[in-house]
Amino acid sequence: MAHIDYYLGTISPWCYLAGDRLEQIAARHGAQITYKPLDLLQLFDRTGGVRPAQRHASRMEYRNQELPRWAHHLDMPLNLKPAHWPVNMAPSSYAIIAAQAAGGDVGALVQGFLRAVWAEERDISEDAVIRDILGANGFDPSLADTGLFVGAETYGRNLEQAVAAGAFGAPFYVVRETDQRFWGQDRLDFLDRHLAAL
Repeated sequence: MAHIDYYLGTISPWCYLAGDRLEQIAARHGAQITYKPLDLLQLFDRTGGVRPAQRHASRMEYRNQELPRWAHHLDMPLNLKPAHWPVNMAPSSYAIIAAQAAGGDVGALVQGFLRAVWAEERDISEDAVIRDILGANGFDPSLADTGLFVGAETYGRNLEQAVAAGAFGAPFYVVRETDQRFWGQDRLDFLDRHLAAL
């Protein structure tokens, strides 16, 4: 059975646009997914990337064309300038880490946080929003308050593991067995083909 490490940022528009395609691909091939939320901005700093606020205007102008293009292509709602972006990714990431330990549909939870930012104008750093999204996706809302120390440790470890695995952005998918890496929601078809060939 293949195992996919999914490095993600809970405020990434590209993670949002991935939707549930990773979960569909994994189900088709009997692969397991480990969700590894991390501080995406620190990942940029550590691997030679540039934070969005510091990028050249031409790069941001292109991003502002490309995101709606993809959203239209995928038939997904998108607020190009969300009311709450960027926000602190740690609280929502801790909730995902706690939910993964508890067991359940973590993919739907991840998508719930991403959709809240990019389609619902919600602040995913707020405790009430985190609790609501946990509950709406079948998890105990109290997970927002439990395991914070473990969540913080895992969140930091995910960053170190991402750097060691060669990740430099999000979404970033690593197939453990083959060390094949796929960066971006537009590489999911290649991940699908790779798993089919194993």
